[in-house]
Amino acid sequence: MRIVVLVLLLANIAVLAWARYGPDPSAIESQLVAQQIRPDEIRLLSPEQVAALSKKKERVEPEKATTCVEWGAFNAADVARAHGAIDPLVGAERVSERQVEEAAGWWVFMPPQTSRAAANEKIGQLKRLGVEDFFIVQEDPKLRFAISLGVFRTEEAARARLDQLREKGVKTAEVGPRQAPVQKVYLQLRGVPEGLQPKLAELREGFPGTQITDCAR
Repeated sequence: MRIVVLVLLLANIAVLAWARYGPDPSAIESQLVAQQIRPDEIRLLSPEQVAALSKKKERVEPEKATTCVEWGAFNAADVARAHGAIDPLVGAERVSERQVEEAAGWWVFMPPQTSRAAANEKIGQLKRLGVEDFFIVQEDPKLRFAISLGVFRTEEAARARLDQLREKGVKTAEVGPRQAPVQKVYLQLRGVPEGLQPKLAELREGFPGTQITDCAR
């Protein structure tokens, strides 16, 4: 019994001591509030700054993406080069091919050579000038061993290609009509961000006669 009385007495003494000498609860609360608010870090914005933030928020919009754009048409010899230009830009998984057969009205070519050996010699010259898109005509008896440097739907596109070859130093190429069906390839680019449209236009300049349009629905 004495032990119980002693324990109660000590407990009462501890409570009285805390009440008298312990910290003021209101002071603790004020200190916590002061630490959370940090008044020295508060900055009031002027009306002009608030207006500027509102305008900035209005300008930030999610990036829009077109459903599909189509780039072409390409000769078979140009398809790999076109993929090399566009795949790293938009991602190869977004690029697909659409193949069609079209009647080519014009072509850029070097006249028929006297033999296959002479044609191969011309090809060697073209490679040294940095020209890689060509093929030797063999099926047409009238044009056997001529070297085709591209077939196009319009004379304008063919002459643009000829100008490009002239800049590389090709001197004997010429433009002429070519009424024959050829295989053409269009590259379809799906989910291309609108921000890349100017870059696509730049790439098109390296492929005379091609166009970029919306995919047909």
